[in-house]
Amino acid sequence: MINFILVDDDQKFVEIVKALINDKMLKTKFDYKIHTFYDYDKKFFDGVEKIKNNKIYILDIETKSASGIDVARKIRDKDVDSVIIFVTSHNELGSEIVKEQLMFLTFICKFTNFEINLQNAITKSLEILNHKTTIRFTDTSVVYTIPIKDILYVTRDSIDRKCIIKTDYGEYRVGKTLADIKEIANGELVQTHRACLINEDRVRTYSKNDNTVKFDNGETIDLISSNYWKELAK
Repeated sequence: MINFILVDDDQKFVEIVKALINDKMLKTKFDYKIHTFYDYDKKFFDGVEKIKNNKIYILDIETKSASGIDVARKIRDKDVDSVIIFVTSHNELGSEIVKEQLMFLTFICKFTNFEINLQNAITKSLEILNHKTTIRFTDTSVVYTIPIKDILYVTRDSIDRKCIIKTDYGEYRVGKTLADIKEIANGELVQTHRACLINEDRVRTYSKNDNTVKFDNGETIDLISSNYWKELAK
């Protein structure tokens, strides 16, 4: 799920941006949701806190109560993975944004080729989010950063209700659901069973005869359900 977080104090402009996002996203394979806010207030910060993954921020640089640049700085203090796109009516603020080194994607003026520039920015944002090299999440105050290339598979332990992330160098037992991990990985891990995700890039062979997967390190698991063969055949 791609989460667009749109902030602007001009309601008409918000509707224009939402229409552009819908037009672009309906031509893609991604599920998405647009979260709209009209100021950098408590409702905004509380709402953002609940949105955990795959975030594309479209931030007005100036609202009545706060600076989008200051807000972006707060975002980056906790989140280095989300995409940030700035929009403004004031082109002269571009140099100020660059000085802040906020790892933003682009700066778009509302009055200069806005529609084309925003659609191009969305395309680039999707490319960034769709080519993750790591998964990063927090569990019981511990921040995990695991390269996707190191992950073989993820299984669900129904007894202690934890997910087990199996890598080349060990296991991570985390209090996340399989659906959480799948969303965090954003398409890089494929479901083969109601209790298993695999990294297809690490698979050597599949066997329909005994429903097994053999990985490139020689390890084999038997967590393939017939319900998911279509997913593997893509």
